[in-house]
Amino acid sequence: MNFKVLFYLLFFVFILVMNWESQNYMAAASFHDEVSQEEAIRLRILANSDAIKDQVLKRDIRDEVNATITDWVLHIDSMEEAKDVIEANLDEIAAIVEKKLANNGINQSFSVEFNRVQFPTKLYGHLVYPAGEYEAVLITLGSGKGENWWCVLFPPLCFLDFSNGDAVEHEGEVDSTETEKEEVEVKFFVIELFDTVKSWFTA
Repeated sequence: MNFKVLFYLLFFVFILVMNWESQNYMAAASFHDEVSQEEAIRLRILANSDAIKDQVLKRDIRDEVNATITDWVLHIDSMEEAKDVIEANLDEIAAIVEKKLANNGINQSFSVEFNRVQFPTKLYGHLVYPAGEYEAVLITLGSGKGENWWCVLFPPLCFLDFSNGDAVEHEGEVDSTETEKEEVEVKFFVIELFDTVKSWFTA
């Protein structure tokens, strides 16, 4: 095949891919709604370590704490009211943690706080929670050096996927993991294509 024809063909494919990626990004951006840090109360649990025993304990505590707090705030519309209810019942959350430790025969320190806590960017269905400090229940188990888990307590968004500890998408919503995977594959393709064309010019 003539070199010029091949070059123009590859260049045309490159333009098509870039256009597709741009449209995909714009569609995703229009689909997502960003949530203010002042509109949510979140939960973060720090495991003692990444050891299986510590991670199982973290998930056990997560499940009961999430179920309990969700029951408290499920029919509350006010952020301030939800905050007051949670703060007033921190002792009950601590009692859950203490019970789980005892049931598992683990002698370990822990703390339960309600404070401003730093979170990374997180996507729940079409809602984007940007990185920053949020009002949150922070549970630290032991040294708190293990893999942590987080979700949104108010409005309640802790729909649990118990296989991996993430909040799951509602049916029909975009799976952010698959979207990110597709974007990475496209970017690698574009980079490889660019490197190929560049090598032809420099050969």
